[in-house]
Amino acid sequence: MTLNPEHLTRRYHETGDLNPRTVAAFQKAIYAHFRANPRPMPWRETRDPYCILVSEIMLQQTQVERVKVKYAQFLDCFPTPAELAAAPLPDVLRVWQGLGYNRRAIALKRCAGEIMDRFSGRFPSATDELLSLPGIGPYTARAVAAFAFNRAEAFIETNIRTVFIHFFFHGRDRVADREIMPLVAATIDSAAPREWYDALMDYGVLLKERHPNPSRRSAHHSRQSPFKGSNRELRSRMLRALMEQPGLTARDLAERLASEPAALERNLDALQQEGFLERRGGEYVISGEN
Repeated sequence: MTLNPEHLTRRYHETGDLNPRTVAAFQKAIYAHFRANPRPMPWRETRDPYCILVSEIMLQQTQVERVKVKYAQFLDCFPTPAELAAAPLPDVLRVWQGLGYNRRAIALKRCAGEIMDRFSGRFPSATDELLSLPGIGPYTARAVAAFAFNRAEAFIETNIRTVFIHFFFHGRDRVADREIMPLVAATIDSAAPREWYDALMDYGVLLKERHPNPSRRSAHHSRQSPFKGSNRELRSRMLRALMEQPGLTARDLAERLASEPAALERNLDALQQEGFLERRGGEYVISGEN
């Protein structure tokens, strides 16, 4: 079924509401594409909330194809929250290498620790409990609730945002998520939220292939700064160097990485505060390194 974005936008903004026929037509079009063009993903084949949490954390700002490989490797090494919680941080970071944003790895390990300690190994299913885990924001909590527990929670990510901007904000720029969220809530397939969100995300991928960067029409769009030469790259190189050779001094690191000592010292302090590094005498190691 073909939907007319200009027509849908005009009708929605004239009435401020969606009638049941419009919702049904919208759902039918989204599902039609999804069922005709399935995109197999390993995390779509499980309802294990831990596996789904791992996938959601990995998929933040990382390409899907890279995540597919790392997702399998990570779960081979740490198949349960108990094993991740017990694993030394250096081992976790070594498996995580290549995904970037190492803060996510440490947050995931801390989540596993709290699941074991605070929830006695029971994976929390309530959204407020999920939100209480380290580094888990509203999107991740609601996504896990939907994908793992099939709960009809309204949430927005980049592909979902693309779909609603395309169909209900035709010709508009600077569309805020607060304008989109009522539409997400009004169109959820409450009988099958897990499948519905998979379908929405896949339709968003289709729109990005057909239209030049539709995400720019969001008020929340920002261009990611280049990794090369950034402070993120320096932090990543520092961690990699210490994984390869624990016990380097600040001077060793500065020479090895050809980095300005002041920038390196700032990052050493930050990485210690964030729980990545320990200083032993004048030497640095990944936290938990033997």
